[in-house]
Amino acid sequence: MKYSGGCHCGIVKYAVEADLSRTMTCNCSHCQKKGFILEFVPVEQFTLLSGEDMLTEYRFNKKAIAHLFCKVCGVQSFGRGTDRAGKATAMINVRCLDKVDFSTLHSSEFDGLSR
Repeated sequence: MKYSGGCHCGIVKYAVEADLSRTMTCNCSHCQKKGFILEFVPVEQFTLLSGEDMLTEYRFNKKAIAHLFCKVCGVQSFGRGTDRAGKATAMINVRCLDKVDFSTLHSSEFDGLSR
């Protein structure tokens, strides 16, 4: 399904094609504190529409994911990285997608704390 999403102030906007039937939550120190619901998609399914110049990056631990934040409002609506096969991936913060009924999501848990 196609979704639109972005940050709180509206500077960062994107379109993504994603299957929200397989979202996940992660217990790593970063994701747990932020309360993310995540979906990873191939980069070809993600289009940044605006705000590239207003993003700042944060990396931690193995530095595998570029956690990208809007410089104005501070919201992390997506990130960039690679999957286990080395393919470019977009990490979507599902909470930043428009028109999603969160009560219908069934997220699996990922133990990022132990990695």
